[in-house]
Amino acid sequence: MTDQNALKRAVAAKALEYVQDGMKLGLGSGSTAEIFVEMLAPRARAGQKLLCVPTSERTAALARKLGLTLSTLDELAPLDLTIDGADEADRNLDLIKGGGGMHLREKIVAAASKKMIVIADESKLVPRLGKFPLPIEVVEFGHKVTARHLAETFASLGYGLVPLRLREKDGALFKTDSGNLIYDCAFGAIHNAPKLASAISAVPGMVEHGLFIGIATTLLIAGPGEVEVINRA
Repeated sequence: MTDQNALKRAVAAKALEYVQDGMKLGLGSGSTAEIFVEMLAPRARAGQKLLCVPTSERTAALARKLGLTLSTLDELAPLDLTIDGADEADRNLDLIKGGGGMHLREKIVAAASKKMIVIADESKLVPRLGKFPLPIEVVEFGHKVTARHLAETFASLGYGLVPLRLREKDGALFKTDSGNLIYDCAFGAIHNAPKLASAISAVPGMVEHGLFIGIATTLLIAGPGEVEVINRA
């Protein structure tokens, strides 16, 4: 087991302390969230009544394999709690998500939850968002035009020429679970995340971006020997 895997298991175990019998849970995506799902499953097998909404097809497949009871968001919302990972997080509890391409469904589920707990190892905690490229999901129709509009928007906000890379996988265009494309945008540093999020949301053809602003309620960060708990003020 690598040190990073040990940190992921530690923070997933800490998140289990927030789960109570009878809860309606949102299950996140990504490696840390999957560890949480694996650690949650024995509770269900022991008799706890937990109803879960997965944020990706991969998470859904894992949850079914482990015997968790799944339902749809439309049937269960509002959820009591969503537990998910992050690609970057700051101490304001703002996030960048979407490295796995699941941020559209992740954001829909998180926004339909009373609380969102973010679990991550210490490498994901940053003083300022932006080193991790920001994923922006767009419809395939006219996506190059959408990308030009995004670039113009970034320039108008003072970011200059921001590299936009159309995501590929195995030599083909990457498609999200919803059938859309993703542009990864390398800002380096984002100086006003709420303003940028609002501007991106106004671009036609943009489906969802990976900035999670004001959504997370608690951030759990695993470091050597402890898990730091950061709550939204």
